[in-house]
Amino acid sequence: MKELNKNLFNHIYIEKSVKKEAEKIISKIKNAYIIEIDNYLEIFGRKKQNFNLQKGRQSLILAKKHTKFLYPNPPYCQNFGFERSFYSSLILNCIFDCKYCFLQGMFSSAHIVFFLNIKDFFSELLKEAENGEFLLFLSYDTDLLAFENITDFIKDCCDFFASHKNIKVEIRTKSANFQAIANLTPINNITLAWSILPEKIIKKFENKTPSLKQRITAIQNAIEKGWNVRLIFDPIIITKDYEIEEYISFIKEISSKIDKNAITDIGIGNFRMNPSYLKKIIINNPELNTIKQDKDNYEKILNYIKLTFSTKNVYSII
Repeated sequence: MKELNKNLFNHIYIEKSVKKEAEKIISKIKNAYIIEIDNYLEIFGRKKQNFNLQKGRQSLILAKKHTKFLYPNPPYCQNFGFERSFYSSLILNCIFDCKYCFLQGMFSSAHIVFFLNIKDFFSELLKEAENGEFLLFLSYDTDLLAFENITDFIKDCCDFFASHKNIKVEIRTKSANFQAIANLTPINNITLAWSILPEKIIKKFENKTPSLKQRITAIQNAIEKGWNVRLIFDPIIITKDYEIEEYISFIKEISSKIDKNAITDIGIGNFRMNPSYLKKIIINNPELNTIKQDKDNYEKILNYIKLTFSTKNVYSII
């Protein structure tokens, strides 16, 4: 993905309490109408919002988070072998528009929220780190890398995590915006994790995301710069139009274009979602009805990935 479009947002809502912190971000966004508010929930939490309609023209909300930043990792997410794992939400919502995205089931609003009190986030991390090592999913309710040109959140986090090695971090992304962090020194307790799927699946289910080719280029660049890189085949989407044979071809393509020895490890997961979220989003995304809950073929794909990346740990979740 190229640099985030600086004309992306027509409206920016700013909590009065973060006006000073917001100045750097506002300076990077052109031609937006600025509106001051007291609390982000005045906009984000309004009733009777239409997520899909707002997705076509999202507004930006700059706010302070008053509730906790860290949440226990849900049971339907991977933990990559860690006894303790958490996720955090520095940003709510995403500029990508994947049809299977759980956010459209979780939130009533598609507007994007940046929480700017990052020092409070770091303080909460330090308190949790007193209890020992843990894994942190830093990019959970969004795609941090896609926003890095205007937030510098990854840069700020790298500066912090470089001094706190008992916090292991995954930054998951579909973005090709690696150039936004290309000048940063890789941190050995941070892993960049790219979600990749076959191009046919990307075109059908992952609107506004970079192509497979663009993601592979970003992965190659990250490896060359010395970053820990994880490959994420999740969710495995099998439909009547796209089945196991094409996944085998896709995995062969990945293994031929990416240095297998340079990959840290691999995550793979079957299509899964909170039932209430799925019921909500399938109304506007009937394509999800074409996805088959095919555990047998999932196992075949999993075994082929293990065979192809035989020297790497492969973490699976169904």
